[in-house]
Amino acid sequence: MTQPLSIIVAIGRNNAIGSHNRLPWRLPSDLRHFRSLTMGRPVIMGRKTYASIGRPLAGRALVVVSGNPGFRPSPEVAVAADPDSAIVHAEALATKLGAEEIMVAGGATLYRALIGRARRLYVTEVDLAPEADTFFPAIDPARWQEVSRLSQPRASNDDASLAFVTYERR
Repeated sequence: MTQPLSIIVAIGRNNAIGSHNRLPWRLPSDLRHFRSLTMGRPVIMGRKTYASIGRPLAGRALVVVSGNPGFRPSPEVAVAADPDSAIVHAEALATKLGAEEIMVAGGATLYRALIGRARRLYVTEVDLAPEADTFFPAIDPARWQEVSRLSQPRASNDDASLAFVTYERR
């Protein structure tokens, strides 16, 4: 059985997702949300996203996409040459782990490459429009249906209020 592919992303009001290979906000509430949704699942991410985190994520099987055949971040992180290879590897990991879905956690190039194959989007809407150099593609309402929304006022240690929104492919 092939596990569905899901995208997880935090986006600003202007579709911003990054600035100089960093998140353009500080949102511990969203990091907790990210952790809860990805725990125990394979997570596919690009090399730059992995570099911005700088370490493997505990409790998740990481597959990093890199065109550099010499890229070996750590023994517990798998490396794939392209998105298709990453999905094949993540499917094997999901089967081994008993995970019900595979998560795609960025960056922008990987989001653009895989949004057409995703079944679900887990979007954290951030009530900011920061200056950024990296953006998420527009979510087309003809292709995506909002199925849940949980608004969260700004917590004392967050830069903004949030809404956790789930979309499913129409």
